[in-house]
Amino acid sequence: MSSRSLPQSADPTTLHDLASLAKPRITLMVVITAAGGMFLAPATIPVATALVMLLTTATVVAGANSLNCWLERDSDRFMQRTKDRPLPAGRMEPKVAMVFGASLGLFSVPALTFLVNPVTGALGALALVSYVAVYTPLKQRSSVALLIGAVPGALPPLMGWTAATGTIDAPGLVLFGILFFWQVPHFLAISIYRQEDYERAGLKTLPAERGLAASKRQAFLHTGALVVCTVLLALYGTAGVIYLAAAIGLGLHFLWVAAKGFRLEERPAVDKWAKKLFVTSLIYLTALFAALMIDAIVL
Repeated sequence: MSSRSLPQSADPTTLHDLASLAKPRITLMVVITAAGGMFLAPATIPVATALVMLLTTATVVAGANSLNCWLERDSDRFMQRTKDRPLPAGRMEPKVAMVFGASLGLFSVPALTFLVNPVTGALGALALVSYVAVYTPLKQRSSVALLIGAVPGALPPLMGWTAATGTIDAPGLVLFGILFFWQVPHFLAISIYRQEDYERAGLKTLPAERGLAASKRQAFLHTGALVVCTVLLALYGTAGVIYLAAAIGLGLHFLWVAAKGFRLEERPAVDKWAKKLFVTSLIYLTALFAALMIDAIVL
């Protein structure tokens, strides 16, 4: 059954369903990382401009997520974690999600451009287009989509930096790199323990295309690159010794958890490890940015 037949039995759209299209938890995390980029930038930014930047960045992400839900409404029906979303569950007409997402995108990019600055607006447009028009359709064709999708996911802290400075500088690119490299082990962990879900939905993942050994290796290598990237932030003088100590300690622990997967072969044990790697990645990013904020306030 195609999702195009769902509107005939769809319930009236609720505000809760519209909000769920935007994926609020993801949007909140993005806003926090964008705020971190603004806070760390050496230039000051007016409070009003900062608030506009955070609001419009949130609407860029919400619009991209809504359009992602619209494009993936068929495959979402086959996955446990997505089958109850408004579109696959039949609670919303696809046209509503499409108009909602497009409207947010059409509002947010010009607002970023004219109310913040053109550089931040261009990065917002890149994030929106790459996520919706490149990453989302590529997921059904190649596992390379993971790396493509990491680009828009890593842009918010750089957007926060450019909102304050108006330029793309080396420390801002390091912030981008931290989020880019972090996403690879984070999402590889999900694709390992939810591999059957992704296969039912017809989405290509590294574990399915190249096997668990390659997935473990990529998770470890990208975690190592992440640790190096976090140290660079201190070397550029953007962060101090408190952050550097936290980055090294947290990074080595993350790397240790990633390395533990190499000795596991039985599927239940691998799935358990992947879930632990996923949780570790969330704790790591939260603690890293907390250390960054504490370091900036103290110093």
